Amino acid sequence: MQQRKEEVQTRPGVFQGFWSWRGHRIRYLRAGAAGPALVLVHGFGASADCWRKNLVPLSRGRRVWAVDLLGFGLSDQPDPHLAPPHTVYCFDTWGAQLADFVADRAGGAATLAGNSAGGLAALQAAVLAPRRARGVLLLDCALRRLHPRRTPAAARPLVAALQWALRETPLGRAFFARLATREAVRRVLLEAYGRKDAVTDELVELVLAPGLRPGAAAVWLEAVSDGGGPLPEDLLEQVRVPVAAAWGSEDPWERLEDARRIFGASPRVEAFTELPGCGHCPQDEAPELVNPLIAAFAARCERRGAKRGGAGSAPPRAGGAPPRPAGRGAAAAAAAAAAARAAVPLP
Repeated sequence: MQQRKEEVQTRPGVFQGFWSWRGHRIRYLRAGAAGPALVLVHGFGASADCWRKNLVPLSRGRRVWAVDLLGFGLSDQPDPHLAPPHTVYCFDTWGAQLADFVADRAGGAATLAGNSAGGLAALQAAVLAPRRARGVLLLDCALRRLHPRRTPAAARPLVAALQWALRETPLGRAFFARLATREAVRRVLLEAYGRKDAVTDELVELVLAPGLRPGAAAVWLEAVSDGGGPLPEDLLEQVRVPVAAAWGSEDPWERLEDARRIFGASPRVEAFTELPGCGHCPQDEAPELVNPLIAAFAARCERRGAKRGGAGSAPPRAGGAPPRPAGRGAAAAAAAAAAARAAVPLP
């Protein structure tokens, strides 16, 4: 694959470009010249740079992209207040973005790998457009512990009030400003990472810089104040492509035992791998473990796609249920704690 004229090299073997989607500029990083496509998806508040240790190693024999979701990294940040609440920065939007990116830039079909909320976005893309996804690999996928279906009903009105205050009052921006600092970023990363030596000055700067853009606060406040949307098990009921999951044994936010209960027991998940010593962002903490895992899963999906003569998909599960209705809410104390952790971008 030749370098596009609008792309610039940012690291050896890595090129940065921008793609136009629904009138917005979407930034991506690309590596690899030929072969099947692989698309990497970052988590909430992070960017394509969280895959900087993975792009080139994974590009041997394939083309690899890491995409900034709308609102994050260097992608555009449309004002969410110009649309109905929670319709701009949501999994429907991000799933559609990924599906369209695969169609427009990745040759029509790709394996998807996503970390944290990026895993949910990848699953959503596979549900929305199954022929665009050869398979989905989830790395410490967001379990959405603050979703109303995971929290007591009595707490939901309190959280709804907190969510409203974060989105609609100066409280939210003041909170974000206090936490979008180098010290806060480093503190959050040290909490999230099982391998503390991976929290470097470079990482802190890569995580902080997008959070200092003019529209970052509005994006974060819009997203963190939304308790609706799908749970991963909702999407697993509908997905028609192979799914695998890998999990850091030391993830403090999305606990291994919860992940095993949801993904390890699901007939939709073909493999569940524990990553010893890793926290919430294993692709950055232990690329020597994660890169071979992604490459092997992508190769399996590519072989299946080749046998079908294209993207293909597994047959839908009989009686698969649509997503359950989304709601709002969570325990107020838990919401405040999660908001504090999420107040700065995370890889």
